[in-house]
Amino acid sequence: MWFSRQKSVLGVDIGTSDIKIVQINQDSKTLETYGIVNLPVPITTKITTDELASIIELLRNLVEKARVTTKSCVVSLPNSAVFTSIIDLPQMSDKELDSAVRFEAKKYVPLPPSDIYLSWTMISQNQANKTLKILIIAVPKQIRDLYVKIFEQAGLELQAIEIEALSLIRTLVSDLSKNDVIIDIGGKVTGINFVKEGLLHLTRNLNIGGDTITEKIAQALNLDVHRAQQFKHDFGLTGTEFLPEAVKPVLSSIKEEIKQLANLYKSHNVNIDRLVFTGGGSQMPGLVEYFNDLEIATAMGDTLVNISYPQEATEVLKRFGPQLSVAVGLALREV
Repeated sequence: MWFSRQKSVLGVDIGTSDIKIVQINQDSKTLETYGIVNLPVPITTKITTDELASIIELLRNLVEKARVTTKSCVVSLPNSAVFTSIIDLPQMSDKELDSAVRFEAKKYVPLPPSDIYLSWTMISQNQANKTLKILIIAVPKQIRDLYVKIFEQAGLELQAIEIEALSLIRTLVSDLSKNDVIIDIGGKVTGINFVKEGLLHLTRNLNIGGDTITEKIAQALNLDVHRAQQFKHDFGLTGTEFLPEAVKPVLSSIKEEIKQLANLYKSHNVNIDRLVFTGGGSQMPGLVEYFNDLEIATAMGDTLVNISYPQEATEVLKRFGPQLSVAVGLALREV
């Protein structure tokens, strides 16, 4: 830990492969501490009591070793664990709107209303045709209650829960006049999020990620997983002729999903201005360039662009920055 401030918030990103934490002072936007630890199992409704206890202990130890000084925290739910939809409704009173959203949600959420926590927010309104665009977020009660239990037993004060996509927008989107697609390549899941002028409009998930790429390399080169991981980071798509063919099926799936998204919005006269890559699985030489043939500007997301940090930490933060994008966005959330 480098600083000690009063108004600090801890962002906690529990993904499918790791727990990532970031503490930021909200007044000065200064990074105070961070930490990453491997997760033994992802959090699902099938998790056992012993597995849950192990995750709680991991989080406790990570907070202690990172010398976190605040109990106030914001946590993300993975996109794959929630249901999100954008709906259009006519303008109406707030009371009528709440009833209408709950009625419409039944069409998009494949669970009974009694089994979910439902929230919504108006993301835009069209004065010309008097319509509202609403973002619906439905969280299974079992999942949300598991997260609440984890943080209570870890001794942290849970201030808010939000979806990963909203945290990524807060971290990576600075030009609100543009339309971005944020591609978050995690260990086991890749999230593809369309952001129109700073507002989330669509999110999709693919059950492939950095671990999938590592496994493909291990199979192609007959290596153990650790050695394959090293090959991936050292050579990526540029250093050897074997790797591009090994990982092409994974990256082609991501590229095809982006193509479909671009065509969908182009049919509505909306263009994608930029592809922004983040997540631990995006840290592979040549990965960003692989998507250049889509003829959309591509870039690695800059996780640290909105915060300050000690210069001596620059190199290590560059290495781990893409893994911390969600946690940074959580810690920057006003609570």
